[in-house]
Amino acid sequence: MKVRLHQAIAYIIGFALCFLIMSQAYAQTPTQAIHTKDGAKCAAMFDDAIATNIRPECVRELAPIVAAIRYAENGKTYQYGVIHPRCPKGYRPQAGWCAATVQKNWDRWHKAGAKGEFITYLGGIYCPVGAKNDPTGLNKHWIKNVNKFKKRFAITTK
Repeated sequence: MKVRLHQAIAYIIGFALCFLIMSQAYAQTPTQAIHTKDGAKCAAMFDDAIATNIRPECVRELAPIVAAIRYAENGKTYQYGVIHPRCPKGYRPQAGWCAATVQKNWDRWHKAGAKGEFITYLGGIYCPVGAKNDPTGLNKHWIKNVNKFKKRFAITTK
């Protein structure tokens, strides 16, 4: 009986350690995530879009959100889901427009008292449920998907 208990405890500890190691390997910085998805050239454009549109003190919080939006939108022409007529097609304009939108809405959310979750607030603006350009209703998954990807792309060092 004692041996089985020790074996069970060893198994549980081993499983927990394996899970922790694998979850750390699975985590990426936002730039690494973009590099993995879109390549080095796009990762450089992503970094430029972040540096240009996100204030330095907000990068740790907002860069993972911009990368998460890229993964959630997953577009070929509209990589970041920006379909505004003034936003030119192409990776850098899409990344820049997305980053600027995230920063502006972060500021608005804070000015309004930062109530609730920021991603939920942003989703109502960036990807509203019931929008005319969403005839199949996929926008309802946006908040959940962006939150899921954001957790993967956290910046863990200062």
